[in-house]
Amino acid sequence: MNMKIYEIGTGYTPIPAQIAAATESVVEELTKAFVHLGESVEILDISTENRAPHNLPISEVKVPSIFTRSDVSLGIMHKLKRVVYSVALSFKLKQILKKESERVVLHFHNQYNLFFFSKLVSEKLRKKAFIAYTNHNGFWSLPLSDAEPTLKKRYFQEIEAMKCSDVVFALNQNMKNNIQEYLNLNPDSVVKINNGVNTEIYRPLSEDEISEIKKSLGLAGKRVILQVGSVNENKGQHRAVKMLEPLLKRDASAVYAYVGEIVSAEYQELVQKTAKELNLENQVVYLNAVSPGEELNRLYNIASATIFLSNYEAFGLVCVESLSAGTPVLVCANTLLDFGAGCLRCSSQDAVEHFDEILSSGESLRVTARKTAEDQYTWTKIAGDYQKSFPSCK
Repeated sequence: MNMKIYEIGTGYTPIPAQIAAATESVVEELTKAFVHLGESVEILDISTENRAPHNLPISEVKVPSIFTRSDVSLGIMHKLKRVVYSVALSFKLKQILKKESERVVLHFHNQYNLFFFSKLVSEKLRKKAFIAYTNHNGFWSLPLSDAEPTLKKRYFQEIEAMKCSDVVFALNQNMKNNIQEYLNLNPDSVVKINNGVNTEIYRPLSEDEISEIKKSLGLAGKRVILQVGSVNENKGQHRAVKMLEPLLKRDASAVYAYVGEIVSAEYQELVQKTAKELNLENQVVYLNAVSPGEELNRLYNIASATIFLSNYEAFGLVCVESLSAGTPVLVCANTLLDFGAGCLRCSSQDAVEHFDEILSSGESLRVTARKTAEDQYTWTKIAGDYQKSFPSCK
């Protein structure tokens, strides 16, 4: 008999996922895949009156109503909300473990949640759970000499959380190596794993549909380079404008479009100011923040390519979403992330050359991109990879 799996929502935004909630999307899709594989699984998530319609197995963790609204800021209220939710979650988990007659899997995705659980729930009860932690923190991808000061200052909770885990899942090889070395963990307890993509939601659209979408956005006849991600220095929208300047000036039909929540208004102003200074204000377009799913898929489909420029990133869900939509990806970042066929790596110096390569490839590269998603990144495959590290599934 397999252990029951509890997928732990972070409390950042409610599940089903809302805007700027990549980790919540992971919890949602992973749960669906476990259900498909016949696992007994349940999501624990923050209480809310605004949850989208769903058929997911969700149990709510009650918190005061002031903390239940969707929160995409990173201020004091955000941190307080994390603490309040994590404390309430710990008591919920304590009740669950007292009632469970069999050992269960508790799969955490957030440092606050696991840290408070480790401090507020007795060791006797904790032993009734196999504790899994997926690290979504891109800082662990950086060279340890660069990351260590920030890790010590801001992520001491995560360090403690990983130490009390039975298995830590890392989303890229650099993360795996750094976590293992920094915490001196047994190599078998740190497992590299991918994130996945819902290939039914993120899918190629017809040429007619794409034309209509472009027309509705005022982009008819344009060749779009798309960047998806919150607007801030790490994601690099400003670097994108500077990097793509030669291409945009050479080709008046080319447009750089970026979409995502504005984390830094000052940074967004810098992006637009630079575009104006370069006389590219008509070719640099902000498409606002959109919800994950069908709405975002429409934007992937209008692009000739998406571009990925993060200074650091744990995985890059936007890359596999783009591949699944049939849109090739240019990775122009200081990262070793590689998503397979349909993903081209480049430096900022040769990005224009690689974009030309994508344009000249015609439909073939789009077909390759979609096949990569279907072969390597379905959530059913990823859930199966998780199963292999849960003790009842070995």
